[in-house]
Amino acid sequence: MKVLLDIKDNKADFVLELLQSLSFVKAEQISSSKASFLKEFKQSIDEVNLAKGGKIKLRSADQLIDEL
Repeated sequence: MKVLLDIKDNKADFVLELLQSLSFVKAEQISSSKASFLKEFKQSIDEVNLAKGGKIKLRSADQLIDEL
């Protein structure tokens, strides 16, 4: 399982050290821009899954182009 954490800068070193001390956890730092991308990508996947389940209706490609 992968987990994305948002940690205050002044506590980040402590949390990373704690996570790395656990043999079953692999901790890796990523940039803020990559974290934002991953969060937005997950939201997009969630929307697609909701649309597939009929819970929301997505815009068509034509509607998207018209908006531009």
